[in-house]
This record gives sequence, C-alpha cells and structure tokens, in this order.
Amino acid sequence: MPEIDRYSEQILSTLEASGRLTNIELARRVGLSPSACLRRVQDLERAGVIKGYRAIIDRSALSPRITIFVMVGLAQHLHKDARAFERAMEAAPQVLECHNIAGSVEYLLRVEVGDLAEYKEFHAHTLGELPQVQSITSHFCLDTAKDVRNRLMS
Repeated sequence: MPEIDRYSEQILSTLEASGRLTNIELARRVGLSPSACLRRVQDLERAGVIKGYRAIIDRSALSPRITIFVMVGLAQHLHKDARAFERAMEAAPQVLECHNIAGSVEYLLRVEVGDLAEYKEFHAHTLGELPQVQSITSHFCLDTAKDVRNRLMS
C-alpha cells in the first residue's frame, strides 16, 4: 500500500472531482512534477486505492427514472441466505446498489425503474419470490439534494 501523504490525498480528491484531467494538469494542481505525479497515480492504481475511471450518466436525461430506496429484512441471519440474496441482487438490473447494513433490517437497496409498473414487477417477482426475504419497505425518492456520485467531471 503506498503511503497516503498530503500529495496522494490531493491527487485522490482532485481525481475524484475531475477524473478526466491529463497527468500534466493533475500534476500542476497538486504541485508535483508530471513524472512524480504519474508514478503516484500508478502506485495508487496498482494498490487498488484507485479502482478505475468511469463516465457518470444522468439516466434521467435518457428517460424518466424513479429511484426507490428499499429496506429488506431477511427471514434468517445465516451466511448462506445473505449470499443467496446478494447474488439475486447482483443479477437484478434494477438494483444499482445493495448495501448490507446494521439496524432493523439487513439490506438497503437503491433501485431505479422507469415507472411504477416496473417497480411493482420487481417488488413482486424478484424480491417477493426470494425465500430469504421476510420484509420489504419501499421509500420513494422525491428529490436529491446531494449526490457526490454525480459531480460534473471536467
């Protein structure tokens, strides 16, 4: 694991906000030579600190989307049940995030669908048919005040 000093922290925060920067611009912003900056970025990539680069797509610009946060409680707290549920969520294209959480339920999902009929189908025939699922609570997103995943990248 590379040392995470102030330069590495600056590289990470700058790339997180502006992942399309050239190495020369990144080096200028963090105050390193281009070769030193590139070496640090490559070390961070090799160590798995930087997992990759991606395009952030505003799906609402493509077609109307409804976001639902779904809390799922499992019937039993067995490892095999948790893994079976997680595999089912990995296979469900509507599920964009699946988080194992502590609290009154075991999972929090971020689900995106085109309309209520699509969510009803997912609720009834994906979640509702899993034997591991005991409870489902749906919270419909009305608006998003902050989402750091959707920062504009320069």
